Amino acid sequence: MLTGAAPAMARTEASADNRTPLNSYVRARIAASDGAFEQASAGYAAALAAAPDNEVIAAEALAHGAAAGDWPLALRAAEVLERRDALMPDARFLLLAHAFRERDWRAAERQLGAIERDQLFAFAAPALRAWLAFGSRRGDPLAALLKPGATGVAASYATEHRPLLLAAMGREDEARALIEADPGTGLRAVRLRIAAAATLANEGDRRDALALLQGNEVPIAAARALVEARRDVPGAIDDASAGMAEVLCRVALDMYAQDLTSVAATFARLATWLAPDNSQAWMLAAELLARQDRSEAAVALLSQVDEDDPYAVAARDQRVRLLVQGGKGERALGLAQAAARSDDASVSDLVRVGEVLMDQDRPAEAAELFARAIESHGEDDGGYPLWALWLFRGSAHHEADAWPEALAALREAYRLAPDEPLVLNYLGYAQLERRENLGEAEAMVRKAHRLAPDNAAITDSLGWALFLKGEVGEAIALLERAAQGEPADTEINEHLGDAYFSAGRRIEARFAWRAARVYAEGEDAERLDAKIERGLTPQLAAR
Repeated sequence: MLTGAAPAMARTEASADNRTPLNSYVRARIAASDGAFEQASAGYAAALAAAPDNEVIAAEALAHGAAAGDWPLALRAAEVLERRDALMPDARFLLLAHAFRERDWRAAERQLGAIERDQLFAFAAPALRAWLAFGSRRGDPLAALLKPGATGVAASYATEHRPLLLAAMGREDEARALIEADPGTGLRAVRLRIAAAATLANEGDRRDALALLQGNEVPIAAARALVEARRDVPGAIDDASAGMAEVLCRVALDMYAQDLTSVAATFARLATWLAPDNSQAWMLAAELLARQDRSEAAVALLSQVDEDDPYAVAARDQRVRLLVQGGKGERALGLAQAAARSDDASVSDLVRVGEVLMDQDRPAEAAELFARAIESHGEDDGGYPLWALWLFRGSAHHEADAWPEALAALREAYRLAPDEPLVLNYLGYAQLERRENLGEAEAMVRKAHRLAPDNAAITDSLGWALFLKGEVGEAIALLERAAQGEPADTEINEHLGDAYFSAGRRIEARFAWRAARVYAEGEDAERLDAKIERGLTPQLAAR
């Protein structure tokens, strides 16, 4: 930073030389905020070169380098901070990742030891030590993990990585047996199954790989098709760098669960550097960048997921969703429509277009896409169950004010899935809105509430059904519970306000209506303004 007794001279020098630390630093910050990442990197590099011991510049350069994938810049900044004993615990993982990439196991040992001494991220150390042992060929990787049966966060990491290590070590039968014994559910479990199967398949063990790829989930089916075609499956975890990347993805998820989004994004971005073919790392990094209002950068990251990757469809869905969230609806629609026009367009591709059209308030067109998706649906389609497509179609017709078509579609969804809470709630509440078949509608939302008692929207539906019957006291109890579950929901708060007003609780009614008004738009906002001013009248009743 320019300081001293001659500020006029300093200003003259700064204007004459754009490479002064302060000038370069400020330009870099401005460029980064504008999304000009290459220009920002050049500015941070110049600032760091001019002030190689400046901790503020180094910290900003490191954060930018990690987010932008400028790893030489990030490493240079990390080395400055480490030399000055100012390296933050999460930033040390950058130096550990560099050591893994370079297969410098002595440096990796030193960095991992520092992580353990710091304690903040020590829960990841056993899994990292296992992959260090695997990469360095020093010691038994499995011995570095916590023993089976151990508890705590570190133990959950060990449980995830034991089968991955067994597969990487060529102990295929044990890896498969361990995963089959506890296959798990959810996106994380699917990712680990695909990773283990990719490792086995790429080593020539197609039999054990296929045994792990049972099911109709879209990524599972895509990975299975690659194995059956004798092609490599991206995302294998067969070296130490890929193993560390998988650890970092899990750390990123855990940090995000603690609302530490920027820290989580750094870990996810590091994972992409360590394992460029790990599509889950790219998707996670993109999601975390988008949560920091950097949608353009997030969408750019998703281009790294290859079209032949098992997660290609999921990445395409994510890209469209992030574009919509970033206000790029037309671009999102174009991307979705291009995929839907291809010869191998899937049900997911058609649904994606329909969802974008719904977001653009074009429900009649969306209904046509959902109808096409229903026609294309096959028995082995793992993307969407058939009842969900009928529900989407019914919802689109409902939003387009085509009630006979909506009712027919919703009843078909109900026929296919009579115990599905979402179907029961939508069909029941849609009839409540129109004051039709109130007995049947109430029975449906009661059943939905019994099946999903913690769902705020369903609780609201049942409360509203009771309100329409005149059972205001019971209705208020349910509507209050729904509002606690979704305090920012416009419709729930309006219903609660109506119920309060009917019970003579006028002050509480206006409080609830004002809460509803915060996010209301158009006719809803006008109706709420009138209620707040004049109270509840038959003309102003909520739906």
